[in-house]
Amino acid sequence: MVRVLMMAVLLAVGVAGGATAQGFPTRPVSMVVGFAPGGPADVIARLIAPSLGADLGQPVVVENVGGAGGSIGQARVAQARPDGHTILFGSLAQATIPTLYRRLSFDPLAMDAVGLVNEVPMAIIARRNFPATTLAELVGVVRRDGRALNLGNAGVGSTSHLCSLLLVSSIGTPVTLVPYRGNALVMNDLMSGTLDMGCDQTTNNAEQIRAGSIRAYAITTEARATALPDVPTTAEAGLPAMRMSGWNMLFAPAGTPRPVVDRLNRALLAALRDENVLRRMGDLGSGPASGERTTPDGAQAFWRAEITRWRPLIEAAGQFAD
Repeated sequence: MVRVLMMAVLLAVGVAGGATAQGFPTRPVSMVVGFAPGGPADVIARLIAPSLGADLGQPVVVENVGGAGGSIGQARVAQARPDGHTILFGSLAQATIPTLYRRLSFDPLAMDAVGLVNEVPMAIIARRNFPATTLAELVGVVRRDGRALNLGNAGVGSTSHLCSLLLVSSIGTPVTLVPYRGNALVMNDLMSGTLDMGCDQTTNNAEQIRAGSIRAYAITTEARATALPDVPTTAEAGLPAMRMSGWNMLFAPAGTPRPVVDRLNRALLAALRDENVLRRMGDLGSGPASGERTTPDGAQAFWRAEITRWRPLIEAAGQFAD
């Protein structure tokens, strides 16, 4: 009798869960971005939101919950009801938070990946009148002047912060790292000449590079960026150890029913086929993700591998956020 009752309860729970997944979404979906409006993650999130909403049949509303290197936004999603109506438009920050922040109010690993959205080249950049015209010359200036030079980033744990750490490690000479409260502030100071250097996603600097407002020395990916075909790769420019990509990924709270995760994934794949999305990504020097990493399982594996990759660099730098 007890066994029959247990089976009945399990069946009822399964039916209820299936019904919830089948009816998803029943209201607008909140897509949280852990950074301020106007930054690289926000730009791509707002680009794909209409396509996601069209496929889901409910609006997808971008909600900026910035601060603490993206951890506040992640906490907002991690602690939300796991029904798919609150999701995270994550970035490389989600691979650094588990190492950078050792006292958090939530488990930074308690997230279910939905799928990789895109990958973005990073550009090594400097103020327009910086005394170097090539990457080799920039490396020479850095090795000569060291901490007298300022290298700006969008805050501890941001993609530009990681790019800065990797650049300093690749050159082998420390400089003064300057954290800002967002990418836009870094760009403002680069264009005004009050900041020496930066290392940021092409989604945040391609237009300024093309306009000549700042200098670009190299792209950190294997191939040149389509939006900046005249800018060499770091391998071409003589710094092959400097290799990385920024990325964005959709996450749901841990425990979200797999049918809901799969439904979100189908909407993401539809968005990545949208011609407007593809065209605008190309303009920004980015490109849609493809292959296994666009699946929930593949994205989860990629995310965990990125955590493992960046942990030693962060620990060696000793720049913890707490």
